[in-house]
Amino acid sequence: MEQAYVRIFKDKNCVMVAACDENTLGKTFREGKKKLEVAPGFYGGDLCSIDETMQALEAANIGNLVGGNVIDAAVQRGLVDPDAIVRIGGVPHVQIIKIGRIR
Repeated sequence: MEQAYVRIFKDKNCVMVAACDENTLGKTFREGKKKLEVAPGFYGGDLCSIDETMQALEAANIGNLVGGNVIDAAVQRGLVDPDAIVRIGGVPHVQIIKIGRIR
């Protein structure tokens, strides 16, 4: 079963979810001048199923996602526009901001 690390940051105006595929945590990806560091201090929350990860993302205002499994699931649920995805060192990365949806 595919899993992802999920960390949820909350304040009174915003919920942000940082999630990455299990096999990307702690790695750094480079492509030219671009660098994507999947730092455990930022992404290293709870290890969750992809479904649990999507539930957290659906409730968030901001998302920061790394990895094909997490991002593919977010695209399938309509949470990510495929045109917004960038690849750094072959690894997909996307950031999401939901306007007008503060919880």
